[in-house]
Amino acid sequence: MMYIQHFNCISPQQNVLSNDMDLLNDASEKKMQAKEPVYESIPPGVLRRMGKAIRMGVGTALPICKAPALLNGIIIGTANGGMEDCIKFLNQMVQYEEGLLAPGNFVQSTNNAIAGQLGLLTENKKYNITHVSRGLAFENALMDAMMQLNENPTGSYLLGGVDELSTYNYNIEKLAGTYKEEAVSIKNLYTTDSPGCIAGEGAAMFVVSNDAAGAIVKAEAIGTLHSNDEKEVKGKLKKFLDENLCDDDKIDLFLSGENGDNRSLKYYTACESLLNSNTTVGRFKHLCGEYPTASAFALWLCCELLQTQKIPHHIIKKKSTEKEINNVLLYNNYKGYQHGFMLIKNCR
Repeated sequence: MMYIQHFNCISPQQNVLSNDMDLLNDASEKKMQAKEPVYESIPPGVLRRMGKAIRMGVGTALPICKAPALLNGIIIGTANGGMEDCIKFLNQMVQYEEGLLAPGNFVQSTNNAIAGQLGLLTENKKYNITHVSRGLAFENALMDAMMQLNENPTGSYLLGGVDELSTYNYNIEKLAGTYKEEAVSIKNLYTTDSPGCIAGEGAAMFVVSNDAAGAIVKAEAIGTLHSNDEKEVKGKLKKFLDENLCDDDKIDLFLSGENGDNRSLKYYTACESLLNSNTTVGRFKHLCGEYPTASAFALWLCCELLQTQKIPHHIIKKKSTEKEINNVLLYNNYKGYQHGFMLIKNCR
């Protein structure tokens, strides 16, 4: 358990909470690319050397780091880090026959470059770690933050999830059948009965602690599972709820990582079957696309929904009569075998 004090996000959308889908950015060339802001908090000389993943991660984190020197650590989840810079460096090796290579692309391409740059820019020399466990990278980062707070109850940590949509990753995943062959609008994403999803990217950052004062949201519990058996996933979720929900408690919103891929729909259907009729079911990947740390965007969205107590129509799959949102169950599935559950509670 831990409290979220501050949160920020860079995503393909600027109007996530709008009810009008026409105000949302649609996929372009079968991709949902992040809309980057003007990075006023990053020194220009540093910014021009940064790859997209690092720009997004640092640019999302700095505005919410009110007192960076007081942070007890920086914990980042990313599956690929700065893959675009990595490919640039490898191409230079071929081009210059492993001769005199500029080290910039290599330095910016490592997975821990985001956490490293944040440590340098905030002059934070404390705990600094990056989790790279593919579709559970952010979930593992979140569990790490919880364990750190158990050991250091008075501390606070910067927690985040970042992944960029590089040309290399897109081409590899497209050949593997991850993405849809046809161009699909986000308006029709969940009604298109075909394999594949829409590629996405983004960054979400959170300042977390054990201090309830001023917090909007409490991350109550997290669970993970590796399995391609929907019955096992359903059983894991039931056990997760039994262990973490009180007898008189209920799930007000089930936020599902359904992504339009008909091959993974069975997992979401199995989990939805555990819910009662007073649970609103929502979906979020029409807003950000599919990427390994999309659950970080989903957690940011949970914070926004719990703060405003309003769910845009385009998020809702099934609406209940209950108006107040107190408990949110977030379930994300990556490629049908990595599953993450988060129980998020309103603490206001």
